[in-house]
Amino acid sequence: MSTTTSTTTRPQHAHPAGTGPVVPTEGSAAVQRPVARAVVTGGLWHHWQQLNRTASIPLGIAKLSEAGNLTNLRLAAGEPLEATHQGPVYMDSDVYKMLETVAFELERGDDDALTAFVDEACALVAAAQAEDGYLNSYYQVRAPGERYQNLTNSHELYTAGHLFQAAVALARTTGDQRLLDIARRLADHLVEVFLVQRLPRLDGHPQVETALVELYRCVGVPEYLELARRLVEDRGRGLVGSHPAGRLYQQDAFPVREMTVVTGHAVRAMYLEAGIVDLYLETGDRSLLETSQARWENLVAARTALTGGHGARQLKEAFGEDYELPPDQSYNETCAAVASIHWSWRLLLATGEARYADLVERTLHNVFAASVSADGLEFFKGNPLQRRADHALSVGDPRWRDGWFWSACCPPNVTRLMSSLQHYLATTSGSTLSLQLYGDARIGAVLPVGEVDLAVSTALPWDGSTRVRVESAPGAEWTLALRVPSWSPRPEVRLDGQPLEVAPDEAGYLRITRRWRPGEEVGVAFDVSPRLTTPHPRVDAVRGCLALERGPLVYCFEQADQPDGVDVEQLRLTGDAASVAVERRELDGIGATVTLTVDAEELVDAPRSGLPYYPGERSWTTRPVRATAVPYFQWANRDRRAMRVWVPGPAAPAAGGAQRS
Repeated sequence: MSTTTSTTTRPQHAHPAGTGPVVPTEGSAAVQRPVARAVVTGGLWHHWQQLNRTASIPLGIAKLSEAGNLTNLRLAAGEPLEATHQGPVYMDSDVYKMLETVAFELERGDDDALTAFVDEACALVAAAQAEDGYLNSYYQVRAPGERYQNLTNSHELYTAGHLFQAAVALARTTGDQRLLDIARRLADHLVEVFLVQRLPRLDGHPQVETALVELYRCVGVPEYLELARRLVEDRGRGLVGSHPAGRLYQQDAFPVREMTVVTGHAVRAMYLEAGIVDLYLETGDRSLLETSQARWENLVAARTALTGGHGARQLKEAFGEDYELPPDQSYNETCAAVASIHWSWRLLLATGEARYADLVERTLHNVFAASVSADGLEFFKGNPLQRRADHALSVGDPRWRDGWFWSACCPPNVTRLMSSLQHYLATTSGSTLSLQLYGDARIGAVLPVGEVDLAVSTALPWDGSTRVRVESAPGAEWTLALRVPSWSPRPEVRLDGQPLEVAPDEAGYLRITRRWRPGEEVGVAFDVSPRLTTPHPRVDAVRGCLALERGPLVYCFEQADQPDGVDVEQLRLTGDAASVAVERRELDGIGATVTLTVDAEELVDAPRSGLPYYPGERSWTTRPVRATAVPYFQWANRDRRAMRVWVPGPAAPAAGGAQRS
């Protein structure tokens, strides 16, 4: 085949519309497509993106030099340095994730420092690439004779996948094709080795599958799509190789159409699912979609933390069994939150069903948002729902935030998703523009009837008031669809201040079809009343407990907020949802927040004699207190004391209820 590319110098100003991390081809099986233009303009999302740009990204770029990532590429390029290759086998992937991050930042405007990083990194990657297109600094420097010999653990294709995604992002957002040329040479090499020569091996860490599909979407080379198909179809045939945790851990025990649940390493499993759905979108093979949907349904029903986190076991960062969701020992890796959002977003594009955006919203506002500190300079790898007081004795515990890690997969995953948040706001389908997530934004879409521009303003997640103003519209009829969140199933809707009777459809949207005029405004009042949530009775670890939620936010009880002398680890909730008080506050170390206070009681004395168990019933000494909770995403910014999301409650909770998931 011929995949010759032309070299392109970096243009000074080129920010074309229609960019994003996921852009299905015209004529694909996608029911929804991302909008052409979206910019976050204010509110919490804008704060997150500004913090990302001013704090997290400069930190990440600096760490690439300090940790040796860039030195590794220089060594692979043959530079005579007094240095050795540092870090794990996938160190290059952190460079690529930071390049993808910067691509989405440059989409919003030029920046000399970010452009200088792109120039330096692209030059290093180009110099490091082997003549035949191979590219992985670890194997080029430390084990040049072992290419693709240990794919069980080598991450060679995984690392290539992150290069492909960065290259596509740079090409789409800035027009810069330098990294795309490098990516195509590597992709051509992979096609030769794994498609033409049919090397009978698979990477133990899926990710290249979804990246190959996106590279195909960008450059149109059908062999890239075919290679992605081959890598998906060959899963479950023992080609990953032997692993101490077994083939289930490697997603290699069953062919993808025979897998009934997600298993093993949570990040790997959900990156693979994203690739499976991408493959469906481009081939129309519904068996791929249907089996992935079935696994997603089980994931939501039995393997998802209240915060949207995934991976019940710290050991090997893996899924557990159904309803195995311990609050203190769950890993809920930050990278798993990113992978979950990638999978759910693609299912949304494939089906147009609001439930997928619901999980994106829950994951984004809770476990993902909690993964970075309030100053943007520290990150969690694991995101527990409980921290005991004696966890402070742990050293190197992944449930502490840190500025970087030896295995630093999570921080640049945070930055790249933060930089691209605007691409998850809205979609189009025919003459319908759908708002999927709510944040202050300007949104532009090209519908068959003409171009539409909206201005969205919202007080979410702190308050439910949301307004959608039509800035420009064609003279023909079109539909505005508003996703109805599971936590507010019956929002009040007004059109130019007048009540509008509209009910959610089966897919979960309020649809308003009319010949819109510029200046018309839809007002939506979402219900963000506090609610007490109960777990499924099979979630043994938190049976008999309650959690507090408000709008899209999960709340947690930190020791820092309790009255003097009250131990958060000895609380029991006694109040119902009606007793919850809401207060807007500014807290040192956190900033603006909304706290919730609920009736509770504290265990004062439990008689002890030997073992911590008692025959029959015992009476405990308790005292009434008011317990205060803050949003989970803001926890661990003040101290390292105890925290819990799930708190023991009365035997028969006074409030709760099922939600659409």
